[in-house]
Amino acid sequence: MALLPDPGSSQALLIGVHTYDGMENLPAVERNLTGLQQTLTDRDVWGLPPSHCTVLSQPSSTQAVLDNLGRVAANATDTLVVYYAGHGLTDPVSDELYLGLPGSDPERTYSALPYDWVRRAMLDPRVRARRKVMILDCCYSGRALLGGMNAATEVTSQVADHALIEGTCLLVASSATRKALSPPGEQYTAFTGELITLLTEGVSGGPPLLDMDTVYRQLYIALAARGRPLPQQRNRNTGGLVALARNRAHASAPLASPAALWPQPAEEPSSARPEPAQPRPAQPQAPRPQPAPQQAAPDAGQAARATASPPKASAEAPGGTSPETVREAARGSAAGSTRLVGPAAALVPRRQGGRSVRVKATAIAAVIGLLAVGIPVTVAWLWPTTSDSSEDGTDGYNAASNGIVNASKTRGGTLKFVSRQDAASWDPQRGYYGYEWNFARYYTRQLVTYAPEPGAKSTRLMGDLATSTAKISEDRRTYTYRLRDGVTWEDGSEVTSADVKYGIERLWAKDVITGGPLYLQAVLDPDNTYKGPYKDTSTTGLKAIDTPDASTIVFHLPRPNGDFEQMLAMAAASPVKKEKDTKAQYGLRPFSNGPYRFKGYKPNKSMELVRNSHWNRASDPVRAALPERITVDFLSPGTDTDVMSKSLMDGEYDLELGGDGLSGAARAQALQEPKLKKNLDDLSNGFIRYAAFPQSVKPMDNIHCRRAVIYAADHKTLQTAFGGPVAGGDIAPSLLPPGVVGAEPTYDPYKVLKNGGKPDITKAEKELDLCGKPTGFSTTIAVRSDRPHDVSAASALQESLHRVGITAKIDQINPAQSDTLLGAPAQVKAKGYGIIIYAWGSDFPSLQGFWPLLVDGRLIPASGNANLSQINTKAINKLLDSALTTSDSDRIAEISREINHQVSEGAYHLPFVYGRQLTWRGPRLTNVYRSQAYSGYDYASLGVTSS
Repeated sequence: MALLPDPGSSQALLIGVHTYDGMENLPAVERNLTGLQQTLTDRDVWGLPPSHCTVLSQPSSTQAVLDNLGRVAANATDTLVVYYAGHGLTDPVSDELYLGLPGSDPERTYSALPYDWVRRAMLDPRVRARRKVMILDCCYSGRALLGGMNAATEVTSQVADHALIEGTCLLVASSATRKALSPPGEQYTAFTGELITLLTEGVSGGPPLLDMDTVYRQLYIALAARGRPLPQQRNRNTGGLVALARNRAHASAPLASPAALWPQPAEEPSSARPEPAQPRPAQPQAPRPQPAPQQAAPDAGQAARATASPPKASAEAPGGTSPETVREAARGSAAGSTRLVGPAAALVPRRQGGRSVRVKATAIAAVIGLLAVGIPVTVAWLWPTTSDSSEDGTDGYNAASNGIVNASKTRGGTLKFVSRQDAASWDPQRGYYGYEWNFARYYTRQLVTYAPEPGAKSTRLMGDLATSTAKISEDRRTYTYRLRDGVTWEDGSEVTSADVKYGIERLWAKDVITGGPLYLQAVLDPDNTYKGPYKDTSTTGLKAIDTPDASTIVFHLPRPNGDFEQMLAMAAASPVKKEKDTKAQYGLRPFSNGPYRFKGYKPNKSMELVRNSHWNRASDPVRAALPERITVDFLSPGTDTDVMSKSLMDGEYDLELGGDGLSGAARAQALQEPKLKKNLDDLSNGFIRYAAFPQSVKPMDNIHCRRAVIYAADHKTLQTAFGGPVAGGDIAPSLLPPGVVGAEPTYDPYKVLKNGGKPDITKAEKELDLCGKPTGFSTTIAVRSDRPHDVSAASALQESLHRVGITAKIDQINPAQSDTLLGAPAQVKAKGYGIIIYAWGSDFPSLQGFWPLLVDGRLIPASGNANLSQINTKAINKLLDSALTTSDSDRIAEISREINHQVSEGAYHLPFVYGRQLTWRGPRLTNVYRSQAYSGYDYASLGVTSS
């Protein structure tokens, strides 16, 4: 059980450096010391006597720190707490963690304090404290976990096994490769601010005492909800059960009697037990100011490097204090779920003494996180359903999932998008993200496209540039189309069949037109004999396409393919006028044949589209083209998601371009407030979020090493990183998501669902033995920097892998380089990316729309590759081929299942979640509905009101 240390026999040393001679100052650190000292000495929190809580601000030297630590440690017989906040440095040779001092030089790490010296001083056998807690709030603090409080040195092992030591705990603010945060405009640093809030406000529905496992779990939830660096923890023996605070939000939290709070220091811990007190009255709430954009603490050293593998964690540590054990205990406690009742405000923890309180959103996000990690909390109003009624003002919630919201034909106004990322290219042949295809319909058209109707009806194909869908020959190898009359380019010239053919031909110029899908190449030129329009010297061009006249285009398929028209509906099949083709630069100014044309585009800053005066509405049965103008603002990659969320909810923008614009805290706030909730839609986005294991990077070429990663992963924590079950998605046991033909929701090859999402450490260690890496191995996790949930998932996975000795460095990739870096097998191998965080959705509603580019080894290009695991097996390729030769829907579903089984058995991926997206729908928007074909709103149908 959790233990509240005797404050009279315990000591704390709070070390902080806020002013530096050669590095950026951190003014929040000074406030950290004051706030944490007030918290630990608060009689209703822990009640540490003020004389037992030493503040060491601006220590002049290493000796000053160690002398003070020695003095404090000598007086502690129950619990010793040591805290440091400031700059963290890493040694460029040894990769060891150093703690910055006022005069430290980032180029001379010897001028800083080695963390290992602090650790050794705490673990010195002469220190009589039975329990020891170390808390680090600095950049790269996760490096301390590599040695932890139980490093595999002889001295440490002897100390950790010393009879007087009941437990040690090390809690750090970030991973070994991430910086901590000191957000401008906030009172404390990100980590310490959440720690102080947690200790002073408590946890509604939580245990009477806040032990270190509970503290870690709650910090993880709160920081993940705000897209901030995730904390990490390492315990030995009963270290996770050491409590530093009473839970103020718990009605029966034990309070010590005044006489027992501050006794004189004793040689042995006091045996007096704290006496219970009446619950303290609730205090009035005050709104918390909106957070400023998060900002990483200035880089004080070289980039973190991969380190040697740490000691492997045992499958069942002494004391059973892993987060999983705590979750199981919580899951099994009481006869059923803990039900929270009363108004929403009752869930908000309060802070005493006039200090500001946590906003409702953060509290609710924490509840969502608790649900995500399996802690039983039932909150009826938290979980949105389509049955919400207008009585509570939520009649608009999820309305666009089932019909059209604000149907209107009114034209005019400016439709305003915002995004934290620019496209890799706005060239229609190069785009490969759903939002790029959806948005491209403003300035491109295709022979056929999807019907502008809600839901499943949107998957129906209809003529776009063509008068209708194709006239298909009896052998299903010839497709003929006639173009509509009155279809023109933005200069008024006619769009011809030759323009359509030329646009498709550009797909073959992969040395210039990088990225984009490969379907049409595989179907029209399976032997890859055509060299593309820039190298081809013939007069016929791609032989599989004929243009007998300006209005007719004929496709000749070497082999039948039932999904060919689905491929022609993609943006990659858009026409391009040869005279306007600027090759690799075309994405900077595409030439429009749609209702809008480019007026201005500043990459990574802004884009503006205005009406194309030569677009003929009568020739386009698909696009409503209601706004007069369309703008997109691209925020800088480091912009806090809370900032973008506020701009959306304040009405500055109508919609986030990728559909995932709300932070975890904003989502939770919007779900709770009816005026905001009515503008939310909880959409299944058809995506699987996962990690791929490139086989060209050792040791991921070994199936047992790949399986070790799968078994070591904590799927509950990963689900939390993506937003929990409400907006993140359901835990995925295999790669094939619901909605794709052949999907099996109960297929669970690695027993992920059966084990409740928990890691299987025993099996992970067995697989490491089988792959010849019994002590683990080192690798790099690649993740896009503009996706905070993906980054959080990378940190969560890094921590899980660390428990079995797998050291993973995280490399955040500029989104503009994702296709040319992550999609280039040679670059992946050169960079050593053994794990790539990714997401995939069906390109069109069929087997071919999901599987081939993920698993067909014959389709791996030099750039723009989606088969990140580099799968190339005869068995899978044969199954893919067999799907092309049958029209039997049952057989196609069976083939899809067989592929899923082979992919799972090969351990090529680590599935995370089947995606859901809680999407903000701006109140000005009209004609809003979910298009299943685009897995989101149909952009081409949107309009705006004048208000």
